[in-house]
Amino acid sequence: MISIVGLSGFWILTLLTLHGADVGETKKSSLNEPDVPFPPAFPTVKNLAAICLLGQGRPRYLSSFFPNSGVSHFRRRGNAINRMESWFSLCCRGQEDQIFCCTQQAWKQALSQFCTEESSIMTVAYVCCADTGEARWTCFNSELPNPNYDTTPGYTAPPVPEEAGFTFDANAC
Repeated sequence: MISIVGLSGFWILTLLTLHGADVGETKKSSLNEPDVPFPPAFPTVKNLAAICLLGQGRPRYLSSFFPNSGVSHFRRRGNAINRMESWFSLCCRGQEDQIFCCTQQAWKQALSQFCTEESSIMTVAYVCCADTGEARWTCFNSELPNPNYDTTPGYTAPPVPEEAGFTFDANAC
């Protein structure tokens, strides 16, 4: 026969476990996971100045930022952000009338490459990577942790080599 004390203890333990579970894509957990705000926002007229002028105030995710094991999905997110910030920098140094279009292409190419990397591993890929076309971009541009590309107070990005692989197509603007 099951005692009332044992049964109530079971339910308390179950509720505590469920309460502490991290079921969201970018929520912080109590497991000391790296803080990699993801996904980045789509470039807009409203956030373009911050993208171009305040890039050195947003975090870069060097390999030393991550623990040695167990966080490969955060590492891929960090790499995507590093890649995108590098490509934004290239765009912002370009012709003024093409900067906006260039940053939008850089965002899409960086996240496309992220999805390619996500699909090449044997775990569940980031939820937006399952979508295609406009549905993918709409998914990535929802629930944004930093839609305005605000800086991190007191932070200056370390020198990071430029990422190769970005191709700007002026005819697509």
